[in-house]
Amino acid sequence: KTGSCQQNKKQGKANDPSVRGTHIRQISIRQIVVAGPEIVEWREGHSFEGMAPLHRPGLIFMTGPAAAFGSGLQLDSFLYRHVDNMVDRALIQLLRKHNRILIVTGAGISTGSGIPDFRGPDGAWKTRQPVYYDDFMTSESARMEHWGFKLESWAGIRDAKPNDAHRAIVSLEDAGKLELLVTQNIDGLHSAAGSSGEHLVEVHGTNRLVECQSCGSLTDPQPHFDFFREHHIPPLCGCGGFLKPATISFGQPLHENDTRRAAHGASTADLVIALGTSLTVNPAASIPLIAVRRGVPYVIINRGHTEHDGMPCVTLRLDGDVVELFPPAVDKALTVENTE
Repeated sequence: KTGSCQQNKKQGKANDPSVRGTHIRQISIRQIVVAGPEIVEWREGHSFEGMAPLHRPGLIFMTGPAAAFGSGLQLDSFLYRHVDNMVDRALIQLLRKHNRILIVTGAGISTGSGIPDFRGPDGAWKTRQPVYYDDFMTSESARMEHWGFKLESWAGIRDAKPNDAHRAIVSLEDAGKLELLVTQNIDGLHSAAGSSGEHLVEVHGTNRLVECQSCGSLTDPQPHFDFFREHHIPPLCGCGGFLKPATISFGQPLHENDTRRAAHGASTADLVIALGTSLTVNPAASIPLIAVRRGVPYVIINRGHTEHDGMPCVTLRLDGDVVELFPPAVDKALTVENTE
């Protein structure tokens, strides 16, 4: 049973080599953490260094008593030999067992399609200031700047193709196991992969449509970008309203129906999986917590730190490339189900 979602701030850093290699049968732990090939720790505060390299380094949280992970094995040899199979099995079993899965995705799922993480080290907001919504609506120069910025990235977004992680989510939907997919991404790759509107919430909108800020009409972006490139004038709707790529700008309210659907999906899901997100931006980051407050299992797969790391409610935590880790588990889970 998973714990509450209060952040665990008491992760120990002590190095106790005297117990390195002891039998884990004697250790009562809640979570084993593998933080790369050199460090292993458990939540009571012990950590070990200089361990044999793992076949697949990564940050892995496994909940449960030590005995469940192989009583009597040496800690270092156990991790070396069995951590990959253990993690693969845990993720596959969760995917097999649950049929109302809520998935929350962030930029890390799309980097494999060539879409840069705009909050990452080389992200756009490291080099330029965003245009706020109120400025867009009141200033011609702000609209010029916004359209110029969007034009710079349009070709890459237009030509990007979904990757195996996007397609794996579609496979879960086709198998009737997806309750809802909530994405923070604005690249439109989930739709391009085949995720249905019935099961998809793009909380920050999409760059693959242009929206009139007056009448709300949605149109294909390409003609508007062609117009802007040729005339250097922000395009207008036929009704006279300002046109804007259909993404949520800084200072712009989210669509109420999107937030309502996301919250409802969290209230009915029986498993939550966060893919490729650092879980720092609300309200998307709060959606998984709505579900896990009901005791729902919670899986996080992301390369690097997330704001939910260390929370006792996290059932399984994998640090690595979503495209490498998630699709094989989905494939195995669905293949096993289909053969039974």
